[in-house]
Amino acid sequence: MTRISLTVDGQQVSDDVEPRTLLVQYLREHLGKTGTVIGCDTSNCGACTVHLDGTSVKSCNVLAVQADGSEVTTVEGLAGEDGALHPVQEAFRECHGLQCGFCTPGMIMQTVDLLAENPDPSEEAIRLGLEGNLCRCTGYHNIVRAVQHAAGAQSGQDAEVTA
Repeated sequence: MTRISLTVDGQQVSDDVEPRTLLVQYLREHLGKTGTVIGCDTSNCGACTVHLDGTSVKSCNVLAVQADGSEVTTVEGLAGEDGALHPVQEAFRECHGLQCGFCTPGMIMQTVDLLAENPDPSEEAIRLGLEGNLCRCTGYHNIVRAVQHAAGAQSGQDAEVTA
């Protein structure tokens, strides 16, 4: 067992973990952060996307011991302390950027990272920015609209939705 300490959604945690424990397993099984979804276990689908020290990563591709000393944000950690949804979460809700919802946490986390890097992305930039996250239900139309809506909401403007 290896001792790790990290901050998850603003709370300091320390645990003994097996060195082979994946970050996604640690988040779900040890901390109950079930919003982080196990999709493919091969880093292809992006359903397990979280932020590690402010950058989106596929948590099925990171060992928990690699996150030692880091800050992790999950989809549960995006909401405000008062329970208000993050603007990206709200945009996905408003624009129905989901269908079954399985991919939604990873899409939301990747979108937050995308908008941090490019607050006003084109449709092409959105599609490129989300290409590592798969949705098996939608045609991505409403997901792209949700990202555009979130970009507008974060900038204080109504987004021009072209998708």
